[in-house]
Amino acid sequence: MVRARPVLAVGFAGAMLAVGEIEGVEDRLRDSERRLDTTTGIRGRSPTPPAEILDDEEFRRLPAVIELYRTALALTRGDGVSTVRDAQRAFDLSPEDDHLVRAGAAGLLGLAYWASGDLEAAHRWYTECVAGLLQAGHTADTFGCALALADIRLAQGRLSEAIRTYENALRRAPLEGGPILRGTADMYEGMSELRLESDDLPAATQALLRSQELGGPIGLPQYRYRSRVAAARIRTAEGDPVGALHLLDEAERVYVSDCFPNVRPIPALKARLHLARGESGEALVWVRESGLSVQDDLSYLREFEHITLARVLLAGCATEGSQPALHEVTQFLERLLTAAKEGAGREASSSSGCFCRSPTRNEGTALPRSHHWNAVTLAEPEGCVRVIVDEGPPMASLLKGLAKQATARDYVRRLHAAITTLEHRPADRPGLIEPLSERELDVLRLLGTDLDGPDIAQELLVSLSTVRTHTQKIYAKLGVNNRRAAVRVAEELNLLPRSGGR
Repeated sequence: MVRARPVLAVGFAGAMLAVGEIEGVEDRLRDSERRLDTTTGIRGRSPTPPAEILDDEEFRRLPAVIELYRTALALTRGDGVSTVRDAQRAFDLSPEDDHLVRAGAAGLLGLAYWASGDLEAAHRWYTECVAGLLQAGHTADTFGCALALADIRLAQGRLSEAIRTYENALRRAPLEGGPILRGTADMYEGMSELRLESDDLPAATQALLRSQELGGPIGLPQYRYRSRVAAARIRTAEGDPVGALHLLDEAERVYVSDCFPNVRPIPALKARLHLARGESGEALVWVRESGLSVQDDLSYLREFEHITLARVLLAGCATEGSQPALHEVTQFLERLLTAAKEGAGREASSSSGCFCRSPTRNEGTALPRSHHWNAVTLAEPEGCVRVIVDEGPPMASLLKGLAKQATARDYVRRLHAAITTLEHRPADRPGLIEPLSERELDVLRLLGTDLDGPDIAQELLVSLSTVRTHTQKIYAKLGVNNRRAAVRVAEELNLLPRSGGR
């Protein structure tokens, strides 16, 4: 029956793609094409529905939809040439007013160019996709595009544009007077990461709290792991790398592959944290498991991992004192930076590679100072901070030297001050800077129970919004971003009985 009904055959192929079952998709598409050929005798034109077809409009759209699904299939297989070819066929076969098919083809092209490292083309096609989805009335689907657009701009060092991307998306997500659109939580999670990049830790925490308040059930498929990665970055900024590693472990457990290129794999993020804690052995385990080497061919997909590899190997050079190995890693870094400069719109995507530390150079890094200054001048106009500050205290001596430059002096001093603060942050929590109020302590006590928000409001005879306000203040004062962490820290500070009623 499926083979005899072309609309059903194509629908079946789409369902298979949606759940990642690519084997057999092409067979279904060909079944539909053969039926079109025998029905109309004309291939590639809008077909005339036979009598047994119940949905004339869907039948007429089939040639374009078939090529759209072929585009998705080619992208899934990593065939960039076929992806571009099939997307163009989908455009050619779809009428101008078929906004959904054309938006789908544009989005798939955006993914293909993103994976190849052509970030400008990727951003351009994703922008086309958003426009088509809005014309088709698929507002919620634009949130996934916003994640991609913001990630691309952040990789380019264009922080302000990335922030505007989320702000524009949130204007399409009314929170009052109607259902919350799926993906709204993701927009706040993304905004949290951008606020952290500009070193606004309170704003980053508040945005992530808002995201968690909206909840994962209405998040996009990648929300569960992205929100944990965002929380881990906040923990790192707070000086809690152990808590950050726990969150990254959780993120790895809930990670699901989606259509986005995985350009910042969680294992590489964990390797960097291990390295920052002086756990070079753990980082070397990642190197062995990743199969990476300095002789690899370079690609944008593995750029973040390759920079991480260089960091780990440089740490090994510091331990072993091998000059030949140091020279090899330095040449590898030069290759990475050259590849980034040659990529379309990727001038800033390898900035962190400029700050890989060397055990022998006086300036503390493996590359000439001109590279460092170029990275700083790219970051300064956008106010990017964490990309440099997260390199940690060893960057302090480098920034002292750069502070002598006539331009961007204030910015470099800001970076140096942030690193100095990080260096002198105590490892433990001596106590609260601002004490909790009596009402906040009441709420905190109930957070340590099994009661949910409405139950806590009823227990305290206050509104749910009042409970949420108190909860956000508690999180801010305790330096946490979720309920479980608040209870844990409160117990450490003896603010709660150890039993906690849990």
